[in-house]
Amino acid sequence: MKTNSNTADVLFPSSSWVRHAGLVLGGSIFLALTAQISVPTLPVPITGQTFGVLVLGLLYGSRLGAATVLAYLAEGAAGLPVFANGAGGAIVLAGPTAGYLWGFVVVAFVVGRLAERGWDRNIGLAAVAMLVGNVILYVPGLVWLYIVVAPDWGTTFQWGLLPFIPGDLLKLALACCVVSGIREWVERWRTRRSNQT
Repeated sequence: MKTNSNTADVLFPSSSWVRHAGLVLGGSIFLALTAQISVPTLPVPITGQTFGVLVLGLLYGSRLGAATVLAYLAEGAAGLPVFANGAGGAIVLAGPTAGYLWGFVVVAFVVGRLAERGWDRNIGLAAVAMLVGNVILYVPGLVWLYIVVAPDWGTTFQWGLLPFIPGDLLKLALACCVVSGIREWVERWRTRRSNQT
């Protein structure tokens, strides 16, 4: 597969707006579903969203991945129950979890960009790309949490970092397995298709 391609481009090579709209819609639904996998910890719940964003970044690439997350946030802002525990409304995008939610856009773009450079072709590099994405996510997440609710940085880390590390490592490993499996399937599909032509 050529550099700067991604799995979505291989499976859906057409560059029409219909193709992009379909992928964005499907990806935003996928994100909404991962958000419902939630462990209620206050003030920020542990959810499956990070898994969803990492997978979309690796499969969709930078621009389509970021656009999908933005569409997801717009759906939530419009009041659709797409956020954790079925929440919706613009108020969520200014609440304690807002830093993480807006950070998902950056994470999808960065992980997608690394995927376009070939980091998704190797499970070790894919894991590093997703680890980079996780680290990036903590920056806006923790800064915003400190600004809006946490009384000090120690409490910020206790609320917004430490409880998430085990789950994030698990989600990273699961995302690696899922993306690796999808890419292997895509490679077999491409091989069969080229043999038929």
